[in-house]
Amino acid sequence: MKYEGQSPFSGGGKSPATTITTYSLVNLFSYLFLIVTGFTLGVVFSYSKTFSFNLQLTNGGFSIFTSQSPPPPAKTAAALDSKSNSSGGGGAVTDDSPPSSHAVEEYFLKSPPVTHSMADEELMWRASMVPKIRGFPSNGVPKVAFMFLTRGPVILAPLWEVFFKGHQGMYSIYVHSDPSYSGSDPPGSVFHGRRIPSKEVRWGNVNMVEAERRLLANAILDFSNQYFVLLSESCIPVFNFSTVYSYLLNSTHSYIESYDLPGPVGRGRYNRHMAPLITVDQWRKGSQWFALSRDLAVEVVSDTTYFPAFQKHCHGSCYADEHYLATFASMKFGSRNSNRTLTWVDWSKGGPHPGRFYRQHVTPEFLEWLRSGSVCEYNGKKTNMCYMFARKFTQHALGRLLRFAPTVLHFY
Repeated sequence: MKYEGQSPFSGGGKSPATTITTYSLVNLFSYLFLIVTGFTLGVVFSYSKTFSFNLQLTNGGFSIFTSQSPPPPAKTAAALDSKSNSSGGGGAVTDDSPPSSHAVEEYFLKSPPVTHSMADEELMWRASMVPKIRGFPSNGVPKVAFMFLTRGPVILAPLWEVFFKGHQGMYSIYVHSDPSYSGSDPPGSVFHGRRIPSKEVRWGNVNMVEAERRLLANAILDFSNQYFVLLSESCIPVFNFSTVYSYLLNSTHSYIESYDLPGPVGRGRYNRHMAPLITVDQWRKGSQWFALSRDLAVEVVSDTTYFPAFQKHCHGSCYADEHYLATFASMKFGSRNSNRTLTWVDWSKGGPHPGRFYRQHVTPEFLEWLRSGSVCEYNGKKTNMCYMFARKFTQHALGRLLRFAPTVLHFY
């Protein structure tokens, strides 16, 4: 019997349509249960930082995948530095995009501050880890580090100001002065703010070599410094900046004076307690005023074998500043050293100190002789350009040095 007008969802029994609808509802609730369960598991796994949790709908069903999460990408120093600068301390920065190669290069090639709180041990350790490869990538300009070991101010600073003028970005300056010196250079001076953390230095003491290594280590931290020159407050340049810069950076050698000298002021200063590490046959003497390529400079600050022997055994009349580098370079890096210095001094008067030069000594003829009055070897060829610097010039000589700088020394 047919029941006209009766709703298909009414009546006491279940029709086929009713059965299909009920089955759909059961499936819907099942899917919802899986979704809620999956979401809960996903939250739990996300906090564990060990597994990743994924739900995937395939062919009307759900698949659950768990896999070990890879470690988060390491952020480069440049990225961290960039984020630190951009946040300004005002909140978190969420940009995890990798830094550009230019940003990384700029971070590592920027000049570090000369003021810091590192002890010598940490300073040498950090300097020993910098790149040893000479030169650096891209378009960076190599610099020469001019390192002044002084008692107080650089007394001939006005002459050096003229020397450096117009060559910004091609040099770095570092000054190690006695800690008791409280003076400062005026803003705008190339020496302003260039004093490194310093310690007391006494003439003839091994702490003079410690100061030299301290200067080197600070300068090495600037990756763009490729050559390193040690100078005193009484040194002058005898050529203009372009000539000195080219002479150093195109050289195939470092410049550490080193020679064997029999007698009391040579081998006579050797301490037999240095054997067998250093024998008397290996003992050398030379001027402390050096010019080093970057690779050799890194070796000097990294030396934890020979320098401690000098600290322990070279005292009194030993004069470590005249023997440490000369001996170290001869023993370990003879083929990379020229065995001569680039700084001229006058020892003709005898005694423990070289001659001094006052106003009356500074003449065009004398300056010309300093520039071309000697014969030496440069990159395997004979030359009369043997000295780039000279000492000891007093402050009284400054006026005449400035007067002849444009015409004789060709400072422009």
